[in-house]
Amino acid sequence: MFHFDFEFLLLILTAVTGLLWLADVLVFARLRQPTATSKIKKEPLVIEYSRAFFPVLIAVLVLRAFLFEPFRIPSGSMMPTLLVGDFILVNKFTYGLRLPVWQTRITDGNKPKRGDVVVFRYPKDESQDYIKRVVGLPGDHVAIYNQRLSINGKLLDIEPDRVYEGLGDLNKMQYAHGCDRAAANCQVYIEKLDQAEYTIMNNPGSTFGVNGEVFIPEGEYFVMGDNRNHSNDSRIWGNVPEENLVGKAVMIWMHWDWRKDGTGLNISRVGDKISN
Repeated sequence: MFHFDFEFLLLILTAVTGLLWLADVLVFARLRQPTATSKIKKEPLVIEYSRAFFPVLIAVLVLRAFLFEPFRIPSGSMMPTLLVGDFILVNKFTYGLRLPVWQTRITDGNKPKRGDVVVFRYPKDESQDYIKRVVGLPGDHVAIYNQRLSINGKLLDIEPDRVYEGLGDLNKMQYAHGCDRAAANCQVYIEKLDQAEYTIMNNPGSTFGVNGEVFIPEGEYFVMGDNRNHSNDSRIWGNVPEENLVGKAVMIWMHWDWRKDGTGLNISRVGDKISN
């Protein structure tokens, strides 16, 4: 499937600068050589820029398309694991390499495991990237009742961890009743899923809840946000097809919440691994 985005623009710029540089090496540079009746001609500015930018562009393209891609966290749906303002690195090769732009798989990789935090193209609008945690694999039976998750008939173990601490005076603001960065009334739990162990957050006062169960078809994954009462995920819009997977979130490389009432730069989160 073709996607017009920054990756497409990067591919076009790399191709254009590379072709201009190659054309100059093979043809135009020779035409600028001095003859018995003329001096050497000056290299055109467009060729100079192409020669300078092409190595940088192709390095960025390879890094972004096949190794790691940076993403910014825009919402609190993955709290307390990820916060608004976190900048994360996503491993692009762990689930198999794909061609940039067209997203055609060219190598086999590992299959997502329960507990992996994944970035994927939102099935309802593939121009948007979402991030959630994989809880159900192909063939699984997922059940949710009274905010408790069961996989294949086994109720997941959870244990209380702490009450989420908000940002002081922000608790007085009108949105402080929700499980966001301002709230201090949400319970954080440690949830255990297979070999994964991670934190989730529930709001005791929330009326949001989805009860039911589903069987996951082959080639699809059931995903949920760690901020269970405040996440738009598979409980609402369904499963994530395998071809929509972008990669596995692995590390926070910067935190900067630039909003008026945000936390600003927080270097204490830099280098934190993303739990799974």
